[in-house]
Amino acid sequence: MILYELFSYDFLRVVWWLLLGVLLIGFALTDGFDMGVGALLPFVGQTDTERRVVINTVGPVWEGNQVWFILGGGAIFAAWPPLYAVSFSGFYLAMFLILAALILRPVGFKYRSKRDSAAWRSGWDWALFVGGAVPALVFGVAVGNVLQGVPFELTPDLYPLYPGSAFGKLFGLLNPFALLCGLVSLSMLLTHGAAWLSIKTEGFVQTRAQNIGGITGVATIVLYAVAGLWLAFGIDGYALVTEAAPDGPSNPLYTEVTRGVSWMAAYADRPWIAIAPVLGFLGMAMAVRAIRSGGEVSALLWSKLGIFGAISSVGLTMFPFILPSSLSPDSSLTVWDSSSSHQTLFVMLVATVIFLPLILAYTAWVYRVLWGKVTEDDVAGNSETLY
Repeated sequence: MILYELFSYDFLRVVWWLLLGVLLIGFALTDGFDMGVGALLPFVGQTDTERRVVINTVGPVWEGNQVWFILGGGAIFAAWPPLYAVSFSGFYLAMFLILAALILRPVGFKYRSKRDSAAWRSGWDWALFVGGAVPALVFGVAVGNVLQGVPFELTPDLYPLYPGSAFGKLFGLLNPFALLCGLVSLSMLLTHGAAWLSIKTEGFVQTRAQNIGGITGVATIVLYAVAGLWLAFGIDGYALVTEAAPDGPSNPLYTEVTRGVSWMAAYADRPWIAIAPVLGFLGMAMAVRAIRSGGEVSALLWSKLGIFGAISSVGLTMFPFILPSSLSPDSSLTVWDSSSSHQTLFVMLVATVIFLPLILAYTAWVYRVLWGKVTEDDVAGNSETLY
């Protein structure tokens, strides 16, 4: 027997769908608080020293946290090539905007304190704000567009076509529902960043972060609820017309898809998935409670649970769809028809089983070594070496 046949093709497809979700959630849980801290920087730090305290709470870990972003992109490229090709073609300028914003972070960290100039440092502080707020917003906007369906179609040779100009496609993404999802993402990561700052700082910075986190946490709950209601009653969902072939060829055009059903039908078919939005609401509500009561570690853990539930609810609601097409529903990408080959998925799974635990162990060790608060005395005593 050939080694990769130890696992069936449909099993590996589901495993890699789950692993893609794990990588995206891992990115949100780790680099998410980095982005939240950056977006909060101008508001929680009122003096130069306070802002340096805020920056140095994420300074030692932000580079490692971005590994999850790279792993997610790599997983899409290798495990879901049609998804990579279609999404990057349609979201090209949006991806460029995210990358440009993310590039501001390392540059801002490295150069912000190189000159003793108030204007220079203030400019980089706002650059770090952009580097945190813009990706958080745009990622949510992307999710909102995926839920509505992306306007593409596949030619018979599976070449993706998008109507309109590049800038027209970018501004087309900024529709009301997508912007609402963007606000959910932004407020959620602001709360996550505030929870991180409540652990890593003290004094006025900690108090301001907790005050802002309480507000953004409530905003997340309200916006998430509104988005859910809008999705249930105002957004057309997608469904398979014919039974899919879980072990069939990776050709989306072999599948017939209809549009006009409700995404909420998934909860009637698989009631157990309701646990995801419940965790989203519960986690964020408890995070708000912990932030307001001064629970430092518990606030971060609860916010992680809320993010896990919110992101999981999207994937579970859409399953088996990965990227629906609003222009040509039959071109929609699903778990069953847009993956790499059977052998490729198996080889990648073996590599993941070996290396992912190493990444998790190293990450845990780094956080343990770097645990503890960053104080103004730390910044003053190490002014030449800290950010």
